[in-house]
Amino acid sequence: QVQLVESGGGLVQPGGSLRLSCKASGSIFSINTMGWYRQAPGKQRELVAAITSGGYTNYADSVKGRFTLSRDNAKNTVYLQMDSLKPEDTAVYYCKADVVTTSSVQFPYWGQGTQVTVSS
Repeated sequence: QVQLVESGGGLVQPGGSLRLSCKASGSIFSINTMGWYRQAPGKQRELVAAITSGGYTNYADSVKGRFTLSRDNAKNTVYLQMDSLKPEDTAVYYCKADVVTTSSVQFPYWGQGTQVTVSS
């Protein structure tokens, strides 16, 4: 059993900042890629940013230069620093982790989602 617990969402004004955290726990042997996705009302879930265990990052074009993704492998935690937020960043943000369990099975796990609202 693996759990992902997200924190850090909330309401912020345009131009403001938020930092999301996601910690994985449970029957974890290792974690490959970790990342964040988001889903706005009426839209499909989309990739925001992802990071490999070696630190290689990939960002959606819409957040490049504004969002920074990092991870602490020792803590099984990934962080998303979001700066210069725009109203169009409003969405539910979901953490995803590709976990290799202690049973040697790789499976994608999702967090429960955290709401980010950018509004004046």
